[in-house]
Amino acid sequence: MNCQLTLKILVDKWLNSNHICQLCLNPALQHYPLCHGCETELPWLINACSHCALPLPGPGLTCTRCTYAPAPFDAVIAPWQYRFPIDTLVSRFKHRRQWPLGRLMVDALAQALTHRYGDGLPRPDLLLPVPMARRRLRQRGFNQAGLLGRWLSQQLQVPYSERWLLRSRDTAAQQTLDARARQRNLRNAFTLAPCAAPAGRHLALIDDVFTTGATAQALAALLRAAGAVRVDVYCLARTPRPAPA
Repeated sequence: MNCQLTLKILVDKWLNSNHICQLCLNPALQHYPLCHGCETELPWLINACSHCALPLPGPGLTCTRCTYAPAPFDAVIAPWQYRFPIDTLVSRFKHRRQWPLGRLMVDALAQALTHRYGDGLPRPDLLLPVPMARRRLRQRGFNQAGLLGRWLSQQLQVPYSERWLLRSRDTAAQQTLDARARQRNLRNAFTLAPCAAPAGRHLALIDDVFTTGATAQALAALLRAAGAVRVDVYCLARTPRPAPA
């Protein structure tokens, strides 16, 4: 409870004080720590695959992979592409415990989702943060997806639970693996807790970055098999397609 209170105080202090832009270090002149110039130049995800949010050259398109082999989730929502400086902000949030940066990015995600709800995207019944392997949770001390889910729940007024999804075994870090190895790595890595009740519900998975989609596919398939009627993925950023070698 004490660490929860400390986290709340740090975030509130960050959000309600005079801000310095976290990118250029000039006065932000906004109610959050980004100046207008830096905010405009962020890698906003404008045109993307309607299913997996892969950055594409034009609006209303579906990528080749999703056209021929769609994943078990229904839609991926992310405000940014995962490139500079968003990759740096995410890293500082995850690895340096700079939690206010996570809150700053969640605010942008909440605004993007609110806009999409207004355009007809259905609101989920429950937010489900992606669970972290126990070993990495001990090393890092917190699950970044859990923090994102908690803050997003407050913003959207949608309940969340960190109890439904469990890691049934520890796996190698996904960042070190290619796309096929990521899928193999996550085989039978997740399970549902006894308290989970996905049947008939619309659920949204919460994670920081969507890369190959292996984690989202594994969890969405698990929830669908248990009766979920829709599974979406909410994340801070979507990794672009790798440049040709």
